[in-house]
Amino acid sequence: MSKIIRIGTRDSELALWQANTVKNKLEALGFETTLVPVKSTGDLVLDKPLYELGITGIFTKTLDVAMLRGDIDIAVHSMKDVPTALPKGIVQAAVLERANYLDILAFNDNEEFLASKDAVIATGSLRRKAQWLNRYPTHTVVDLRGNINSRMQKLKDNDWNGAIFAAAGLDRIGLEHENTIGLTWMVPAPAQGAIVIAAMENDEFVREACSKLNHETTEICTKLEREFLRLLEGGCTAPIGALAYIDNKEEITLKGVLLSIDGKKKLESEFTTALGKHQNIARDCANSILSRGGKRLMGEILNESIQTNIFSTKKLTSEQIHLFQDGLKVESEDFIKTNPTRISKSILKSEIQNVVITSKNAVEALLTNVSADELRFKNIYCVGRRTKRLIENRIGKVKHSENNAKKLADHLVEYLEGTEVTYFCSNLRMDDLPKILEANKITVNEIEAYRTKHSPVKVDESVEGVLFFSPSTVDSYLQSNRANKIAYCIGESTAKTAKKHFEDVRVAKMPLVESVIDLVNLNYNKKT
Repeated sequence: MSKIIRIGTRDSELALWQANTVKNKLEALGFETTLVPVKSTGDLVLDKPLYELGITGIFTKTLDVAMLRGDIDIAVHSMKDVPTALPKGIVQAAVLERANYLDILAFNDNEEFLASKDAVIATGSLRRKAQWLNRYPTHTVVDLRGNINSRMQKLKDNDWNGAIFAAAGLDRIGLEHENTIGLTWMVPAPAQGAIVIAAMENDEFVREACSKLNHETTEICTKLEREFLRLLEGGCTAPIGALAYIDNKEEITLKGVLLSIDGKKKLESEFTTALGKHQNIARDCANSILSRGGKRLMGEILNESIQTNIFSTKKLTSEQIHLFQDGLKVESEDFIKTNPTRISKSILKSEIQNVVITSKNAVEALLTNVSADELRFKNIYCVGRRTKRLIENRIGKVKHSENNAKKLADHLVEYLEGTEVTYFCSNLRMDDLPKILEANKITVNEIEAYRTKHSPVKVDESVEGVLFFSPSTVDSYLQSNRANKIAYCIGESTAKTAKKHFEDVRVAKMPLVESVIDLVNLNYNKKT
């Protein structure tokens, strides 16, 4: 048992509880373990797009990527969050014994509202919303997002009658509410209450170690529930519930339900068979629903859920689109068009002491005029990790880079060799770099490397948030659209422009497209 098993975990209280539970169980068996905090997807780099690896689940993909990169040996998940198809090379290594699978209602005052025509219930789950409205059609259901702690606090801070939680999540972190009711009539999410351990298929040592923690009854029941979900082709966008249980170690029962989003339509099925002869029970249960209008209902749900939530003012790659949380509809167009300009070859072929480049567009523009071998740049300064990577791959070594133009300007003021820089830039820009340098007696020779023009697109009113990657994209957007969305910005200079028009402006932690996507996912985080 010489190998230390690295357990990947996110930093939420529930994720840490689950990871430590597995850690303690493995160490009780004599295995050495260590917890490994995993960075967000924006900080992870892959050789292949996420979709080629089969990575889809927003709550699991960060740990999946870390495992595929070899940074961790196992990942611990709430099983209901795990997609029914695991990424290539990753397998289910164990399922821990299931905890309380019920949904519970936490309420503020008393439960008299259950008999009232008007009441307000909070939940971010379509499944819970649909089942509640099916039972209480005159009630109002409001959206509730965030982790368990923040959702409970929102219940206390608002005048809602109640909010719905997973009992297991509250139990695990010891979060209690004064008034609760177990919703025994509500069919839980497939695999709710179960914890699953994922590992690499080719790691026999880790798989063997984890297998000792496997709870066979839970494994059998959750497998049937997830198979039912898969056969209905449902995910977080469809109100689907499933529960399997074993009686007296002789019979197994599977109950499944599919509802319309508004709860007005409900299809149920329930099958019982002898344990050991249950291989087809999930298919029988799913087919029963599909044959009684389930196919048509799934189609209606799909059509209802297809709407654009997010619009990017920069054309996104397939890899970037697959980083968004499941259930989000994302569209993107370039709101800024660029064209390289002709630059005198005599200028480019002459020796230049200090060169400043603040975008990949400038790099591409330079290389349309001359080859990299003809450039004679002594010191290259740039903005952005990706710009730096492109320069060093195609032109030469970068002397220094910063995350934004202002920081680069401050560095040049302090450390520049000489008193002059050549700045390859666009005709449209809003950075303060030239002003800062000139205010500090540094001559800036601006050379227009490319021309930028606005290319706005009319965005549908259903869009809830817009991604901006430069002040110019904000200006372009406003030429054809209203500032009534959430503005997700790549950096402070972009946010500064956005704040002049938008009420809700949010700024990414890092000046990366992936970091802006992380910001969006954080807002749409549905930890149910």
